Amino acid sequence: MLLADLGADVIRLDRPNEIGPLTDEIIGNEVLHRSRRSVAIDLKHAGAVELVMELVDRADVLIEGFRPGVVDRLGIGPDAVHRRNPRLIYGRMTGWGEDGPLAQRAGHDINYLAISGVLGGLGPGDGPPAPPLNLVGDYGGGGMLLALGIVAALVSRSVTGRGQTVDAAMVDGAALLMGPNLPYFKTGAWGERGEGIIDGGAPYYRVYETADGRQIAFGAMEPPFYQQMLQGLGFDDVDVSQQDDRTRWPALRNRIAETIKGRTRDQWEEHFAAFEACFSPVLDPLESPDHAHSRDRGSFVEVGGVPQPVPAPRFTDTPCPAPRRACRPGEHTASALLDWGVPSALIADAMQDGLLWKVPVPA
Repeated sequence: MLLADLGADVIRLDRPNEIGPLTDEIIGNEVLHRSRRSVAIDLKHAGAVELVMELVDRADVLIEGFRPGVVDRLGIGPDAVHRRNPRLIYGRMTGWGEDGPLAQRAGHDINYLAISGVLGGLGPGDGPPAPPLNLVGDYGGGGMLLALGIVAALVSRSVTGRGQTVDAAMVDGAALLMGPNLPYFKTGAWGERGEGIIDGGAPYYRVYETADGRQIAFGAMEPPFYQQMLQGLGFDDVDVSQQDDRTRWPALRNRIAETIKGRTRDQWEEHFAAFEACFSPVLDPLESPDHAHSRDRGSFVEVGGVPQPVPAPRFTDTPCPAPRRACRPGEHTASALLDWGVPSALIADAMQDGLLWKVPVPA
């Protein structure tokens, strides 16, 4: 999705057996699959390797997300592909990596976070660790770092003329994202989970519930912002110089929580507009597109009636194309291959043999 957002022409190879269960409603709401075309191919078919190699001949990048060894057994692993196209960048996305004792084990985002030390640092101190959706393993430590690795490999190729393999493991990426915080855990600067400066322990970096059952958030870490927060709350008797006196934190947290309970979230947002207190209302994912800042920046767009974030980052000279709706698996089997220069006779024979599947698009 990220590479397609940035303007890459991306073809997704889908399994034929994925076609049936997907309804138009499911497909229409699928943001992750936006802005690329789909070819339905049976990779276990005898002719699959040659057809994939036809695409390899024309491609800059190939990405696969199987367990280690699967693509090699299929005949489209890095060694075979690079013999065909030495300039190709081969991106590998796994949870545990290509080697190690867990490489062949099943896993999900929560498992990679657990092993990498990330999960143990998240959540309140009076409960178990809280998984941050699948943002850190799957998307941040996984897909986003793979995309960065691919771009870096393309830059390297512009100098060396050679392609290479990018091994992106979610467990590695999650650990990397946690890296800057490790010294603070080692020295005890954060304290126990939920008692540190940036995990909810500090009264000035915390979420509070409002009168209407919603929440607001403060991030007033620096003294000037902390002072503004206190002024906005009407706490003229609190000494700013004692901001990091942890013995005072519990009482101040309770006092702030009681005060915040006195108004609704929207009332607090209006009130703190006059203070530089690093204040924000806590919006749910469906509210964010309607916030004034999101609307002004055009941070969200509707694609097929589904609100979704626009591509990021933004470029001055080469703006990203507008996102396109997610497609049905196999929707572009013939047209995408033809656009990439695959001979029409080869496509027709592959469809006749059951190697390729074309899915008609409902009117």
